[in-house]
Amino acid sequence: MGRSSLYVCQTCGAQTRQFFGRCAACGSWNSLVEQVVTASDTRRRRPVASAGAAAGAAGGALGATDLLQRPRRSESIHTVGERPLQRLGSGYGELDRVLGGGLVPGSLVLVGGDPGIGKSTLLLQSAEAMAARHLVLYVSAEESAQQVKLRWRRLGGAGSQLQLLAETDLELVLQELESLRPAVAIIDSIQALHDGELASAPGSVAQVRECAAALARIAKRQDTALLLVGHVTKEGTLAGPKVLEHLVDAVLTFEGDRFASHRLLRAVKNRFGATHELGVFEMRDRGLVEVTNPSELFLGSDEPSAGTATIVACEGTRALVVELQALVSTTSYASPRRTATGIGTNRLHQILAVLEKHLGLPLSRFDCYLAVAGGLEVEEPAADLGVATAVVASYRDLTLAPGTVLVGELGLGGQLRPVGQLELRLQEAARLGFRRAVVPKGSGLGPMAAGIDLQLLEAGTVAEALVLALGVNPADDRA
Repeated sequence: MGRSSLYVCQTCGAQTRQFFGRCAACGSWNSLVEQVVTASDTRRRRPVASAGAAAGAAGGALGATDLLQRPRRSESIHTVGERPLQRLGSGYGELDRVLGGGLVPGSLVLVGGDPGIGKSTLLLQSAEAMAARHLVLYVSAEESAQQVKLRWRRLGGAGSQLQLLAETDLELVLQELESLRPAVAIIDSIQALHDGELASAPGSVAQVRECAAALARIAKRQDTALLLVGHVTKEGTLAGPKVLEHLVDAVLTFEGDRFASHRLLRAVKNRFGATHELGVFEMRDRGLVEVTNPSELFLGSDEPSAGTATIVACEGTRALVVELQALVSTTSYASPRRTATGIGTNRLHQILAVLEKHLGLPLSRFDCYLAVAGGLEVEEPAADLGVATAVVASYRDLTLAPGTVLVGELGLGGQLRPVGQLELRLQEAARLGFRRAVVPKGSGLGPMAAGIDLQLLEAGTVAEALVLALGVNPADDRA
């Protein structure tokens, strides 16, 4: 089947046979992307109705060959056959949690992240664990086979039947997949593969898209669970997972500071599970290790200090006890500085405005710095009460009572709003030894909360909550 290249403008859709830096139709720069055109794409297909009418006019029924050439017609959804979904364990409980219970045969999973964050380490360790039960093929397109084996030995690999292929040619990779028919295949990485029928360089949009599409076809045909590694660039376009998100079944992001030890695995897209689960790993000298109690990573020291507060954040079905740290100091500039790490800056501005309006605190004349311990990103509004308490505690130089957690969303009128999964949060706090919890009034706790060994302090407004948490009225100048 003949194939040729066509350059299509991503802005206006204009097509040309030659690459130009600027589209001649709309004038946009660097918008022409190479695409593959096959002979079947340009050949006009005869309508089915016309073919059936011609056969009927000839006075004969359609033969078996004609029936095979006819496109499949729609059918009632009730008549569609079903088959049981049997997932493959990845060897990591944290990875299985994010995937929704394991790998689905025939699915495509894209693992994206910054270079050097640990994607190859995670997948090589997972491949080693899965190779004890299934046929696994690891395709290394960035490193030689000797380099992969050195890392495999460093990670403690021994005695497995893991199959290794160091190749960048897409055609050879497809042939190996066709001959081996593995249960799981790992491509490290997708932007290093090269399709010889395309003129563009490896890593370009056309190469990444066409290589992924070819791998997807063979994976779906022979029920091979395919794991693709994709790097993220500064723009997130070339060689990044943004190009492939619509082609794959699941998109996982591997996050973390390369100067810290812990790594976070999240699902951005998942056709076979939820997208709000979180997997936590710790990088050690012998590879990645699962963190079964991640709250220990995000808690500070046991010594209480001014400007700290403890919250319970929820990531999917996992509750995490996290420490917040705030610093309020007199500003030296006309416009005070507002810096937040792990919390949205706009959210911090909103909480500071509520505190100044309803408590009369002159925070507009002070710099405010906020940080989440451990580098975790907390996006849910249930952290509002903890942020407000940490800011007020730093401003008044107060210390939160030991063993206290704070959970609640702060409204613009100064009222506290209930949050979801409160029982799960309280259970995690009680398990870690906390004794008191400040929660919004009217949270509607279920019968499971009756067995939680935790003193619940309910408040309707932020002022009431701060009195319960800090022991004094923060609006009192004598505090």
